[in-house]
Amino acid sequence: MEDMITTERLILRELVPDDGEGMFQLDADPLVHTYLGQRPISTRQQALDTITYIRQQYVDNGIGRWGVEEKDSGRFVVWAGLKYITEPVNGHVNYHDLGYRLLRDHWGKGYASEAAYAWVDHAFNKMKLPALYGMANVNNVASIKILERVGLIRTNTFCLDNEAHHWFELKNDQCTPKN
Repeated sequence: MEDMITTERLILRELVPDDGEGMFQLDADPLVHTYLGQRPISTRQQALDTITYIRQQYVDNGIGRWGVEEKDSGRFVVWAGLKYITEPVNGHVNYHDLGYRLLRDHWGKGYASEAAYAWVDHAFNKMKLPALYGMANVNNVASIKILERVGLIRTNTFCLDNEAHHWFELKNDQCTPKN
């Protein structure tokens, strides 16, 4: 796995234990969890446990969500990246899911789109993956727009945790937009 990916404004890199405070601020925010099952965390240890879990995915699957920081400030703003899904979801198993989650004070700055574009490029041009998948709660308009903006195509709607979600797909041989 590469050490980092850079974009115009962001550095994407593996999550490390030092990201614990940023992960806590992110995942303790109930508004961030509006479309994620309403399960915000309540302790800093839970944030560190999440980082440990993700770091194990790097070992087990060669990929996992990465931390994202602003180039200018070095501030943790989001996690983003690919997760290898091994449990069935919407009739799919053993696939790469594109995801992202932002600290609320960075919503609307385009960071999620910028990171998602970088991951689509990395997945297809570096990792040579055959396809990427994504999902979003049908009411999460912002996330739906991001997935569509980076080229994923909405293919169906399904139920996950008693909530309707849109399913998105992009095959490596399909044309992807440029940011």
